[in-house]
Amino acid sequence: MHPPTPFLRVDRERLDANIDRVAAWADGHGLALRPHAKTHKTPEIARLQLAAGAVGLTVATVGEAEVFVEHGAEDVFVAYPLWVDDDRARRLRALAERATVAIGVDSVEAAERAGRLLAEAPVAALVEVDSGHHRSGAPAPRAADVARAALDAGLAVRGVFSFPGHSYAPEGRAAAGRDEARALGDAAELLRAEDMDPVVSGGSTPSLDASDPSVLTESRPGVYVFGDAQQWELGSCSPDDIALTCHATVVSRRPGRFVLDAGSKALGADRAAWASGFGRLLDDPDARVVQLSEHHAVVESPSPAPALGATVRVVPNHVCNAVNLADELWVDDAGALVRWAVAARGRNA
Repeated sequence: MHPPTPFLRVDRERLDANIDRVAAWADGHGLALRPHAKTHKTPEIARLQLAAGAVGLTVATVGEAEVFVEHGAEDVFVAYPLWVDDDRARRLRALAERATVAIGVDSVEAAERAGRLLAEAPVAALVEVDSGHHRSGAPAPRAADVARAALDAGLAVRGVFSFPGHSYAPEGRAAAGRDEARALGDAAELLRAEDMDPVVSGGSTPSLDASDPSVLTESRPGVYVFGDAQQWELGSCSPDDIALTCHATVVSRRPGRFVLDAGSKALGADRAAWASGFGRLLDDPDARVVQLSEHHAVVESPSPAPALGATVRVVPNHVCNAVNLADELWVDDAGALVRWAVAARGRNA
């Protein structure tokens, strides 16, 4: 028996293979691996990553950090340019009593504020550097200014980090890797000139193979554990690597198209400008989800439509969003379905 559709199902064999492959990649390049747990938000998967050699976890929010520390994580990095307030300061102090904790800062003002509110709590900072995504992060030439402000405010400075998010574009992966190496390399040299020995933390799933291990000391990919339709289209995973799918039922059909009971509330609504659809079918590579509403996914395919009531495996465009919409993952472990709670779901602050 399985739960009613739609539900998220994880192939345990593929999950383990993905974790082991990237752990071996990091070890072979002499890099520490700190996977981004916002992808899965699931303590069981975090434990598998740590058992495979990860030095700690990356998270996006203090709330995510709290969940994973509660479930045994001993080293967490909030890779986000935090603007620390009284509430977050209190929570970070409590976390630092139980685990090694670091946060991101990307401005002198944020560093000074974090140092003031955290006082002498053992929370370290990493300076975020913009490596070309132009979302957040200080320009590389300002990294030392931010680091000095953090030190003067009483924060230990662990190093620099970046997210090469412009690797999420066709033909962009190699260029993003080069941009990341240049920006982080320049920023790290400025910190070394200030007598620091910085961690140099980068990486994303699509830019993983383009990372420069002569510059980085640490990598933080996230989506690699599951894969998704974006990674499939970018070429950073193959269909055989995809470990998570949304199982959905065919509820309506006509020639050339059919409708599934998994809409945006199960799959997420992300669609990059270059994406060929709102999702793909793992067992029909030519099919595309061409229309998405809350509880409907309309699929077009040159193949005959499945029968009414048939179950299909949908690959979400952005797996992180799909997971954050689910209370649980159903893990297929040697034919038995095991429920893993998405414990960090919705911990957005």
